[in-house]
Amino acid sequence: MPYLLDRRRFLPLLLTPVLVGMSTEAAVLPAQASPAGDDPLPALNQHAHTLQSTEPDGDVSDLETLGQMVGDAKVLGLGEATHGSREFFTMKDRVFRYLVKEKGFTTFSLETGWSAGLKLNDYVLHGEGDAREIMREEFPKQTPWNAREYLDLVEWMRAHNTQNPNKVQFMGDDINYPTLGEELVDRVTEYIQRNAPTMLPTFNTMYRKFQSFPDMDAYLRQPLSQRQAIAGQVRQALTLLQRFPGSNPEEFTWTVQHARSLAQTATWLSYDLATTNGLKQALLYRDEAMADNTVWWHQQTGHKILLSAHNGHVAYRSDRPEWYPKTQGAFLRERLGTRYVSAGFTFNEGSFNAMGADREWKPFTVGPAKAGNNEHTLHRVRPQDYFLDMRTAPAPARTWLDQARPTRSIGTDYPDPENMVTLGRSYDVLIHLHRIRASDLLTGSGSKGTSPRGLTLGVYSRARAETP
Repeated sequence: MPYLLDRRRFLPLLLTPVLVGMSTEAAVLPAQASPAGDDPLPALNQHAHTLQSTEPDGDVSDLETLGQMVGDAKVLGLGEATHGSREFFTMKDRVFRYLVKEKGFTTFSLETGWSAGLKLNDYVLHGEGDAREIMREEFPKQTPWNAREYLDLVEWMRAHNTQNPNKVQFMGDDINYPTLGEELVDRVTEYIQRNAPTMLPTFNTMYRKFQSFPDMDAYLRQPLSQRQAIAGQVRQALTLLQRFPGSNPEEFTWTVQHARSLAQTATWLSYDLATTNGLKQALLYRDEAMADNTVWWHQQTGHKILLSAHNGHVAYRSDRPEWYPKTQGAFLRERLGTRYVSAGFTFNEGSFNAMGADREWKPFTVGPAKAGNNEHTLHRVRPQDYFLDMRTAPAPARTWLDQARPTRSIGTDYPDPENMVTLGRSYDVLIHLHRIRASDLLTGSGSKGTSPRGLTLGVYSRARAETP
């Protein structure tokens, strides 16, 4: 499809894993097999590194070892085992601050819309608008991002930029929601007005129907055939735009990316999301689009990126392959090779915000992990929170990490069933927290419009029911 990045640009990267005997899973050396009765706890404890804190302020000397694990990576995918826990959010803030200072990282990427990311980036770079108001408007009710922890991160980024010549930036790598990215249409048409004014009526016609809907909810009330026809027009606009490079190469490149984001959004909404098969195709498309946007940002800016998303996105393996075919992390490994590093979170017990049956965000609490779960063993490794590099784990630990077990993977809705996860094949680095707390949701929730998560909850349930 013309709106996706040209795979030929990444052919050398795609060949690299084959040449060095790797796969799209975690880059690990085969560990020597250990007897089935070997206790993994001593090896895990020997290999683990104590985490002093999950709060962003204070001493970060304990993260030096984590920095060594990140190595020369250009993108670090940092997951979360729930979508609504303070410690996951603040730990990302803490790691990002460390990576900015010590490893030259400059972009924080969030699992939110491209257009929302641009607005927050304008605030971070130039102080345009009010961060809290932008978050309230851009993060719809079904997303967990309108939280104090993320506001603190954004405000730190703004303060950093007022005091340092090396600026940090904020990006959203997802499709646009709850609105469809109307301001991106404006950026494209304004570019055409300056560089190919006679073509402006054509572009206005191509975008007119897509632009006429106030949000995703209104768009999805249209018949599937109409949504597919509109998506075709938006993709056609992207193709046509590339014929008018103008006199400013950088402006042209960014404008094409804005048009690509519009095409991604329209295409995602052209799938039959009311069916399980249509949802599977849409989820596959969405994760690939998020990977494409992340790689594009890295190649265009040269920035190293901390990619913040759920464990299920940053992992190399899907924890629900029956209806979630391939992850953003797997696509990133294909495109970047070992320049992408994945880090997942686990936890033993605690609280988190999620949406209950009434579709309202509220705190839930779970007790200690039960025997047989990954978290049950991880909790017994050492009394402190810790992290470890699973690629270099000793044989008894490696053998244990390479076995699938029930693992908590809590998304937007709760209850959410546990999934079978092979930790050592899903991530490079593991961070285990003994106890978590619910994030601090800001008052005055954002738009009540649909998000990709909220939209698919009912179909998720149906997909689970259909799974043998």
